[in-house]
Amino acid sequence: MDSEREPVRVVIVDDEHLVRMALRLVIDDEPDLTVVAEAADGDAAITAVDEHRPDVVLMDVRMPGRDGLSATRELLARPAPPRVLILTTFDSDDLVLGALRTGALGFVLKDTPPPQILDAVRTVADGEPALSAAAAARVIAAATGPESSHARNSSRDAARERLSALTERERQTAQAVADGLGNPEIARRLNISVATVKAHTGRLLAKTGVDNRVQLALLVRDAEE
Repeated sequence: MDSEREPVRVVIVDDEHLVRMALRLVIDDEPDLTVVAEAADGDAAITAVDEHRPDVVLMDVRMPGRDGLSATRELLARPAPPRVLILTTFDSDDLVLGALRTGALGFVLKDTPPPQILDAVRTVADGEPALSAAAAARVIAAATGPESSHARNSSRDAARERLSALTERERQTAQAVADGLGNPEIARRLNISVATVKAHTGRLLAKTGVDNRVQLALLVRDAEE
């Protein structure tokens, strides 16, 4: 990250004081990151965002009172919202999936090593998804887990309809995004430039009506079911 840029402003949301304290110590030790507020539940998170206008919200999922999913939905429905990075122990896969579908850019496990949490905050601040391989596998498993055949068929048909207008190259790009590849890897797979990958991705988001690559990946997964 450019050293001349202002530090990325972070709000930490977690109902456990020790978790918030540990995250603050790790984040504030970095010259390009700064914690501007903490919150212990979803309502306090919204208040903190209104007051401090952070770049990134590190959001717990399960909390007493208003949960992280509800708070994420409200924050991301606003004009110029912060980027949201979900913090979870993965005892709440459905809530994490809901947050990602709502527009959160990624998620980290609470036992993730600090350097990886810092990288995730920076990645999300730049508008890119932050999905570790282990966590992504859990989300995909949850997304494709048992449910009623009617609900699954309905979700699949809706996803296929949204993808039906894509060109063949756009379909290939969407599949590569769903496979977890970054822009350089997609460029190598499709034998195109990174700039072309970015152009395809921008058109994909517009055509499918999703806000980011995480939602695009989930849409492709839904269509495959």
